[in-house]
Amino acid sequence: MDFYQSPKQISAFDAKFEAQKIAFAPITFQVARCLLKFNLLAQIEAKPGSSRPQLASLVELSDYGVGVLLDMALSMGLVWQDDQGFHLDKIGHFLLHDEMSRVNLNFNHDVCYQGMFELDKALENGEASGLKVFGDWQTIYPGLSQLPPAAKQSWFEFDHFYSDHAFGTVMPLIFKAKPKTLVDIGGNTGKWALACTRYDTDVEVTIMDLPGQLKVAMENAKDKGLSERIHGFECDLLKADTPFFKGGDLYWMSQFLDCFSEEQILTILKLAAANMASHSELCILETFWDRQPCEAGAYCVNATSLYFTAMANGNSRMYHSKDLLKLISSAGLYVDEDIDNIGLGHTLLRCRRKP
Repeated sequence: MDFYQSPKQISAFDAKFEAQKIAFAPITFQVARCLLKFNLLAQIEAKPGSSRPQLASLVELSDYGVGVLLDMALSMGLVWQDDQGFHLDKIGHFLLHDEMSRVNLNFNHDVCYQGMFELDKALENGEASGLKVFGDWQTIYPGLSQLPPAAKQSWFEFDHFYSDHAFGTVMPLIFKAKPKTLVDIGGNTGKWALACTRYDTDVEVTIMDLPGQLKVAMENAKDKGLSERIHGFECDLLKADTPFFKGGDLYWMSQFLDCFSEEQILTILKLAAANMASHSELCILETFWDRQPCEAGAYCVNATSLYFTAMANGNSRMYHSKDLLKLISSAGLYVDEDIDNIGLGHTLLRCRRKP
């Protein structure tokens, strides 16, 4: 990673402009969302050179509404204008067609936007102060199955988008030792467990999670006719006396430990180490901001940390790899293999108990 290690090469004039972009960021975000919602970018792409009145006749907005959106779209570099009319620019193209941009935008609008107003209180109190826009939960996890439909869909699309891109690369790595029992810690909807049973027809998977998530995962397993190979193990890893599945061949944590504070991570890893057999391994798949192959990845990962601060639990984040490696060692584990550049910037850590 060679970014963030020297001052940005930018003029004072351009730096001041960038500061204004930050100051107006909530407005530009909503402008981008409305340009997509009302199909303005799509219409400009389909009919380049269209005038403002022509575009207003094609979408469900007044000439005034189209005008204020397009004026800001010009300033944002989403479109450009000549004597004929409007044309889609490169940034607008990616906003319209790039799946990552769509997933991130929907997640931030449906899950984060309203609650992020409480970020200052979350930082002061160490609590997910913005979560109150959805319900009276201490963390978002017990409430995932109860979120409004749009928020629930955007949350799971965000979660699955980043994890799913790693599946193809990571499956052969996970199954090279041919585990017979795989323990999916924090399995959510069971998507990973289902993928494992498709990849290896002999493996049995136990999902460890909260009751609400387990209910959904078990229903999905039943729908696929896999109830005999996918099992549920109810637990709450924030409770010191929670049960923990013992003696599995392979324990799996994907985008899981970033949901906890460092103190909680150490407790969870110690629990795992205490319940692993001598032959067991723990595989951790995470997105570390310092291991990203490009600056755009680090930007997204660091921004996601603030979701955890304001909306998820108030005390977790996307970690620097060195911080997690220290916790792994302190828990009585060592990293047997460390593999970067999986999927969209994941790292796989294969861990075993120290002798």
